[in-house]
Amino acid sequence: MSRIKGGCLCGTVRYECNGEPLMTAICHCTHCQKTSGSAFSINIGVPADSVAFSGASLARFKDSGTSGKPTWRSFCQTCGSSLATEAEAFPGVVFLKGGTLDDPSWLDPKLHIWTRSKQPWVTIGADATSVEQNPG
Repeated sequence: MSRIKGGCLCGTVRYECNGEPLMTAICHCTHCQKTSGSAFSINIGVPADSVAFSGASLARFKDSGTSGKPTWRSFCQTCGSSLATEAEAFPGVVFLKGGTLDDPSWLDPKLHIWTRSKQPWVTIGADATSVEQNPG
């Protein structure tokens, strides 16, 4: 795969990733619904040391998941675009937000997580794997 590139809506924050995705998942948890402003968030898990952010500094919000462990949600201070999530439950992994990719055409997520919070009008394809909470 070629280098993964993306950025926020206003263009003040950019990122590049030279690592291969570890996983791609659609998360239906209520926190992802709120941060995405939609029914789910598309997350691309990549090695943390393979991602470099540039431009303006990211704002970070400390959240916590059902495990009680901290989750940091990073977003642009200017336009508010949600760009990445890091969770203590997944050390060494950064989850880039699929909607921020320059070219999201290669995405084909087949894993849906936190489906117990899925909106009833969202349909999951028969070829996808659904997990009620976190995979594991």
